Amino acid sequence: MHPLIHDWNATSTPKPPIVLLDDETLRDGLQSPSVKNPTIEEKLKILHLIDALGIDTADIGLPGAGPHVVKDVERLAREIADERLRVAANCAARTLVADIRPIAEISQRVGIPIECGTFIGSSPLRQYAEGWGIDQLLKLTEEAITFAVREGLPVLYVTEDTTRADPETLRRLYSTAIRAGASRVCIADTVGHATPAGAAAVVRFVAQVVEECGGGVGIDWHGHRDRDFAVTNSLAALEAGATRLHGAGIGIGERVGNTPMDMLLVNLVLMGYIERDLTPLVAYCETVSAATGVPIPPNYPVVGRDAFRTATGVHAAAVIKAFRKKDQALVDAVYSGVPASLVGREQEIEVGPMSGKSNVVFWLEKRGLPVTDEIVERIFARAKASTAVLEEAEIREALK
Repeated sequence: MHPLIHDWNATSTPKPPIVLLDDETLRDGLQSPSVKNPTIEEKLKILHLIDALGIDTADIGLPGAGPHVVKDVERLAREIADERLRVAANCAARTLVADIRPIAEISQRVGIPIECGTFIGSSPLRQYAEGWGIDQLLKLTEEAITFAVREGLPVLYVTEDTTRADPETLRRLYSTAIRAGASRVCIADTVGHATPAGAAAVVRFVAQVVEECGGGVGIDWHGHRDRDFAVTNSLAALEAGATRLHGAGIGIGERVGNTPMDMLLVNLVLMGYIERDLTPLVAYCETVSAATGVPIPPNYPVVGRDAFRTATGVHAAAVIKAFRKKDQALVDAVYSGVPASLVGREQEIEVGPMSGKSNVVFWLEKRGLPVTDEIVERIFARAKASTAVLEEAEIREALK
């Protein structure tokens, strides 16, 4: 951070002792109704970028969905083993032995541990809609986790719709899962219902249940974007005691999507909660976008086309003055809350109807093009007559 910035964000909240990340792009992310399913080659490329970003674990699929998923999951698991990637694998499963068995078989064939993320609906709302009883859920939980542990799989027990479930139901479900051998439990804000206060409250409650059961069990937070609280909720959950946060590239997933992993990474780094090289972040997001057919909006934070572009005279003038002072930190800070260099980008000055002549001069200088009063006036007049920022080809045409 530039030394001239007074940071009102400073807080006395202690830095979380454990900050782990789980990438859901290749499983929950692909449940979006608008995505196309990536090829296995595209999935492998995404997996390598997940690893390059230092993300701890990745959900590589739900093998219980059928042989086509088993094939991709096994190929991804083999890539982790053969290439000695640092990212660890996990797979989703309904709380059924039939879903867990193929995960155990893939783990044995490939020779790496695969965490089993076994999920079950938890809220009374969901129980009523599905016609489930709590005794049935407890029985399925115990049977499934006991089987997974016997097969040598580490177990993450996921309660769907946790943030709308009552305390007693959650206490009974989590206690049963922990006694059966779950090494982690996951609070799922399945429909994006939680506010930051709610996220913190439910995490503190689950932490209390974990302690009642003897402790030593990790707590995950899995958020969705329905109320646009996903990143904020994840940070609130972390500060309340969660130790692993879930997200997906560019926030893809059911309905309006999962917590955006990219924005989670950026904020965790800027808050000093983790240290990470984020220069692969743009490639990660662009690869996810290309592989799934989900476009990145121009105004998407940090990785969108416009994140570090300006054509407005006052803004551009300040950035240009910072460039001329040869102070990169100043360039990154004067009109940006996120340093462009953090993700391998730079500030860009464009020329448009709201630009000043200094935009034109800088634009030309940056490209090593001639700068004369006549050329500047010609481009400036063209920009003022335009309804949008000039494309490079239009400016070069004005040079002729």
